[in-house]
Amino acid sequence: MAFPSPLADDVRVVLAAMKTSRLKPAEPFSVNVQGQFLAIPTRLYNDEPPADALESLSPRQLTILHCLYTRHHDGRVRQRHLECIVGSAEPWVIPYVVQLVGEYVVEILVVIRKALGDLDMPGTALRAAYGQFIVDNPSFFARTQRRVVSYWNCYYRFNYTSFPGYPGCTVLELLRVVASDRAGHPWPRLTPPAGRANLSGYC
Repeated sequence: MAFPSPLADDVRVVLAAMKTSRLKPAEPFSVNVQGQFLAIPTRLYNDEPPADALESLSPRQLTILHCLYTRHHDGRVRQRHLECIVGSAEPWVIPYVVQLVGEYVVEILVVIRKALGDLDMPGTALRAAYGQFIVDNPSFFARTQRRVVSYWNCYYRFNYTSFPGYPGCTVLELLRVVASDRAGHPWPRLTPPAGRANLSGYC
């Protein structure tokens, strides 16, 4: 249920290569990908498979595996697998990246900011794919914006005294640009303006 139905056979192959876990995946979040609603686990607890278990996987199957491990409970594992997929324009990859924008590991935000820096270039498949995903998932993106502000306010205000200097803010601005372009109108900004001191409405 975490991938579009045409990928079901590939997903089964990937699951067979993954190690089992005694813990069940955490409750999923729902997103709309090209008209199909996916249920993506918030966290997975499966250990990473050994390298030899991946040798027979196709490029698409490897991408599916990397997507799943961006949901791992260890942030270092999430970052390692994110780096393998963050430049993909596959619509079913994008929710796995955007979900990480609204999480708390700033090193992951830096990876995303660097990889998506070209989103402001018009006419690319990546720009169109991200823009369409946000247009199709306005509530999900609204929650992501609020989470970015909340985590900055709770954990990173001493390192980034101004929210516009925080990597998550830069990523949100890129995503709002592509959403505005796709929607044909300015996308709502749910983050504080520069210099705002009172963040009670965001946390």
